[in-house]
Amino acid sequence: MVNTGDMNGSGNLMDFLDEPFPDVGTYEDFHTIDWLREKSRDTDRHRKITSKSKESIWEFIKSLLDAWSGWVVMLKIGLLAGTLAGVIDLAVDWMTDLKEGVCLSAFWYSHEQCCWTSNETTFEDRGKCPQWQKWSELLVNQSEGASAYILNYFLYIMWALCFAFLAVSLVRVFAPYACGSGIPEIKTILSGFIIRGYLGKWTLLIKTVTLVLVVSSGLSLGKEGPLVHVACCCGNFFSSLFSKYSKNEGKRREVLSAAAAAGVSVAFGAPIGGVLFSLEEVSYYFPLKTLWRSFFAALVAAFTLRSINPFGNSRLVLFYVEYHTPWYMAELFPFILLGVFGGLWGTLFIRCNIAWCRRRKTTKLGKYPVLEVIVVTAITAIIAYPNPYTRRSTSELISELFNDCGALESSQLCDYINDPNMTRPVDDIPDRPAGPGVYTAMWQLALALIFKIIITIFTFGMKIPSGLFIPSMAVGAMAGRMVGIGVEQVAYHHHDWIIFRNWCRPGADCVTPGLYAMVGAAACLGGVTRMTVSLVVIMFELTGGLEYIVPLMAAAVTSKWVADAFGKEGIYEAHIHLNGYPFLDVKDEFTHRTLATDVMRPRRGEPALSVLTQDSMTVEDVETLIKETDYNGFPVVVSKDSERLIGFAQRRELILAIKNARQRQDGVVSNSIVHFTEDPPELPPNSPHPLKLRRILNLSPFTVTDHTPMETVVDIFRKLGLRQCLVTRSGRLLGIITKKDVLRHMAQMANQDPESIMFN
Repeated sequence: MVNTGDMNGSGNLMDFLDEPFPDVGTYEDFHTIDWLREKSRDTDRHRKITSKSKESIWEFIKSLLDAWSGWVVMLKIGLLAGTLAGVIDLAVDWMTDLKEGVCLSAFWYSHEQCCWTSNETTFEDRGKCPQWQKWSELLVNQSEGASAYILNYFLYIMWALCFAFLAVSLVRVFAPYACGSGIPEIKTILSGFIIRGYLGKWTLLIKTVTLVLVVSSGLSLGKEGPLVHVACCCGNFFSSLFSKYSKNEGKRREVLSAAAAAGVSVAFGAPIGGVLFSLEEVSYYFPLKTLWRSFFAALVAAFTLRSINPFGNSRLVLFYVEYHTPWYMAELFPFILLGVFGGLWGTLFIRCNIAWCRRRKTTKLGKYPVLEVIVVTAITAIIAYPNPYTRRSTSELISELFNDCGALESSQLCDYINDPNMTRPVDDIPDRPAGPGVYTAMWQLALALIFKIIITIFTFGMKIPSGLFIPSMAVGAMAGRMVGIGVEQVAYHHHDWIIFRNWCRPGADCVTPGLYAMVGAAACLGGVTRMTVSLVVIMFELTGGLEYIVPLMAAAVTSKWVADAFGKEGIYEAHIHLNGYPFLDVKDEFTHRTLATDVMRPRRGEPALSVLTQDSMTVEDVETLIKETDYNGFPVVVSKDSERLIGFAQRRELILAIKNARQRQDGVVSNSIVHFTEDPPELPPNSPHPLKLRRILNLSPFTVTDHTPMETVVDIFRKLGLRQCLVTRSGRLLGIITKKDVLRHMAQMANQDPESIMFN
């Protein structure tokens, strides 16, 4: 029956696929990786390197280089992310000020830098210096009056429109993936989804340039979220230079988790907060080794940013504060009220923004992204200019709201009525009655708050880079400062009330409005993102206010409780579901009593499962099956009669294996038998050479029985990062459950549209 001589002679030909061939182990775009397989491949690679390292000095050196390659990648990510963040900060400062005027001594100086070099600048008028001229002074030689105001107003709008148009055009033409925050997509990528080009070199370049433009345009957005995307692009670039990471998607995601930490580190000057943000909010798989490397990358990034010193104050933190009074237990009540406000704002924002983004996706509005950006920019600039609190950059606004009113402060928020007979300590300003400037600032802040709440809903999600951290913090800081001033004035005028008697003495400072702004900022950011631990750490690193952790914690926890009462999703999870990404959130609970048999395919009435047999199909049969179906892989069984499971073969690797065999192996034709066994099947004499594909067969696919509760299946998919799971009974194959099936079932159980999961 068997031509023994032919079979023995062709042994090497049949086994050639025991050697790896190009592109094996790679994944197609918009597909999910197999975490277990990637981990197994890395273990095999590491075992091989360890065994080879004992053979020679050179192999030992190579093993050391491999072990240190992770730290080298982290060092490079930190250096590049820190440098880009510093350049972005400097460019944003200059271009934001360019909308109002120009420095005559050096046009590349921002307003503040221009006045640093001036000898004529006084402390009271620190923003005025001869070298800095507004556009009206430069063009028509007028600094005051209606015509000067109108000209400055017009040029402010024109610069904003110019920046925004250039940004949206660059994104649309060169890098469509450079739009948005990037964090929802990065969360999805880190969970194992493939989106090719999202972390590419073009995306990195265009996002860096357009981020400067959109922040400078004055739109209600921040650069912090997009900086995480920029840092992850850096991580993807450097990981592609090392085969250890470029050939293993699981290892690459460890690098991207660390890069996300570096991104937050340079966005806020908060290295520890960055590591916790990556752990709590972004990462899906975060082993202890990644924790150390994330810390190192965040440290290097923060050090690089500090060396560049973009803020010019020799500090890494963005909004450094120095309060002179402690907080009191009675203040926990207004802090908790700010937490409630933050939770309500978060709920309002998420629902309104998602509704608007869904309308954008499903109507003609989505066909005109450039026009939408131009219209929103024009509305923002027209309304923002008359109000001093919306005209300036959002970072400057937050910084002013956080500041305490010292003796040298010239802000309108510090226009208190001074009593010349009052004795005061040197470093302490006692509570005083509010002057007209404070009341003016209060109604301006109220208008700015309403405007910021409304315009941010329409801005986030446009086809430009747009972060949400800073706008959310601005909303909270404005609300908090107003509450703080209110509490301060009540305490001053009614210090004999029982609530103030123990901690408010006449002539002493007992309420710090800036602290309320800081707590409000944390509450609103927590309400939108649902961050807790990382949020508090970021806030105290951001401000240097270490002793105010308890108020921040109280506000953060309250805002999360209030927001969770209306819906468990944060803004990033909501956008993930809106875009239909296959993201299996570890925070979601599955409590329904369904079984694997209720979810697996094929269901009753559907065609039988497409399978491969271990030694009875020809190359042509396999190619026909691949051509007629679009499945990502096929179970391999002993025969179609017994259906006893042997393993699982990936579609992409079957295609590559057959293609390579036809090119490199003589005698493989359409009639050649494909076998997944160690020994070839018995064949008639003069049969074409069989094709052995055991190398690409996964001999240990994950299986569950048909009576396994879906609660367990969902947990397995989450914790092991499975791509698919086979369902068996007594070793016999019954069906298959994919990640998409799990997501559809969960959506169905939650009374949502199961077809909203768009990608494979």
